[in-house]
Amino acid sequence: MNPFHAYDIRGVYGKDFTGEDVYRIGYFLPKLLGVKKVLVGRDARASSPEMHQSLLRGINEAGADVWDIGLSTTPQVYFATGKFSFEASVQITASHNPGPYNGLKISRAQVMPVGYDSGLNLLEAWIGAGNPAAERPIVPSAQHGSVIPFSVRDEYLSFLRGYLGDYTNLKIGMDLSNGMAALFMRDLLGNAPRYIFEELDGSFPNHEPNPLVLKNVKPLQELVVREQCDIGVIFDGDADRVMFVDELGQFISPDLMIAVLGHYFLEEKGLRGAVLQDIRASKAVGDYLTPMGAQMHTWRVGRAFAAPKLREIDGIFGGELAGHYYFKDFFYSDSGIMASLIILSVVSRMKTKGISVSQLIGRISQFHNSGEINFKVDNKEEVMNVVRDHFCALEAPTASFDFDGYRIEFGDWWFNIRPSNTEPYLRFIAEAHSAALLQEKLKIVQKLIKQVSKE
Repeated sequence: MNPFHAYDIRGVYGKDFTGEDVYRIGYFLPKLLGVKKVLVGRDARASSPEMHQSLLRGINEAGADVWDIGLSTTPQVYFATGKFSFEASVQITASHNPGPYNGLKISRAQVMPVGYDSGLNLLEAWIGAGNPAAERPIVPSAQHGSVIPFSVRDEYLSFLRGYLGDYTNLKIGMDLSNGMAALFMRDLLGNAPRYIFEELDGSFPNHEPNPLVLKNVKPLQELVVREQCDIGVIFDGDADRVMFVDELGQFISPDLMIAVLGHYFLEEKGLRGAVLQDIRASKAVGDYLTPMGAQMHTWRVGRAFAAPKLREIDGIFGGELAGHYYFKDFFYSDSGIMASLIILSVVSRMKTKGISVSQLIGRISQFHNSGEINFKVDNKEEVMNVVRDHFCALEAPTASFDFDGYRIEFGDWWFNIRPSNTEPYLRFIAEAHSAALLQEKLKIVQKLIKQVSKE
C-alpha cells in the first residue's frame, strides 16, 4: 500500500515504507517547507524509536536542526508548533491504526497541515516512493544540523488546565486505549475517573486504538454500566480524537458532540460566529446550534481540510464525525484532551440541572441515522452521479454540496455519498425523520449501487 495519503503518511512500517524512506523524507522536508529547524515528537509504538532516529538523521543531514520533544500526543506537537512559532513540525504516529502501523503527521507554519495536495505529493516524488528510478539524489550538507531536546510538557499542561471544570459531581469512566492520552490525564484529573488501559503500550494489547470501531468501545461501555458512571470517555492512539458513551453505556455519534460544545462557547462564553462541521455531520447539529448564535459552515473531511477552513472562516470551533474537534484557541487545530475537558464541564453543569447525558443527546438529535456504510466499487464517480441524479429527479433538494462527494438535503431526509481517499470504497450516510423513511431510502440506494457498480 502506498503510505502517502490525503492527510498524512501512514502504513505498515517495514512493509509499506521503511527507515530509509523516513530518512529521505526527513532530508527533503526542510527544503519542502523552507526551514532550518523542525519540531519533532513521537508516540509509543514499537517502531517509533527507529523511525525517530531515521527522521532526525535525515533532517540533520539536510543542514537543519531538530527540536525534539520526545514522547508526545499529536495535539502537544500542534501546541508547541503554534506556541513557539515553528514553521515545520512532525509527529511520528499512526493515530488510531493497529500496532504494526506507523506514520508521519506534518505541519507547516501556523500549525497548518501538510496534505497530499499541499506538499506530500512532492515528498512522494522526491523520495521515489513506488518508483526508485525517480529518487532525487541526496547530498548531505557540509554543516549538519543538531538535535536539541525541548520540553513543552509544563506549558502544555498549563494550557489544558485553563479548560478544567468542576467535575466533583461526576463519576467518569475513562479508557486511555494504552495510548498517548496517558501522558496527561492523571495530571489533569487525578484519581477521580475510573481509568482503564492507561499504561503506554504501542502494541495496544487490550483493543485497537480506534474508538469508531464499536468493539473497541465495549470495555468502556461495560465499565460505565458496572460503575454507574455519568459518562464514559475514550481516546484514540495519539489523543487527537475523543469519543463518548452516555450513562446507559450507549455510544454517542461524535458529530453530535459538536452541538454539546456549543453550550460552552456559545451559551456560557457568549460567543457568536462561525462553527464548522464536516459534510457527514447530522443535520441536528446545525438545527441545535443556529438558535444559539452559530453560523454553520460545512466542509470536507479530514484535518488537511478542516484546520485551514476553520482558520479561513475565523471559526470559533468545529468538529467531525470521526471525533476530531477543532478550536480557534488551539491554533485552529484539533485536541481530544481539550475537547474532553470542555465537554465534561458541560456535562457537569447539565447534571446540576437534572439533565443526564442521554437526555442531553436526546434533545439534540431528532433524526434516525444510518451510520457510515461502505460500498466496494471501482467506478466511484459514476455510481455517485447515479445516486444523486435519481433522488434529485424525484424531488428538488433544499440544499446541496458537491465537494467531498455529494451531500443532498431534502425536507425530511438527507444523504452524503463520498469516495474513500485510500480504498476502493464509497462511503454513504443518510439521516431521516423516521426509521421507516430511512430504511426505504437505504433500500433504494443499495439497489442503485448494485445495478451500476463495478468491482
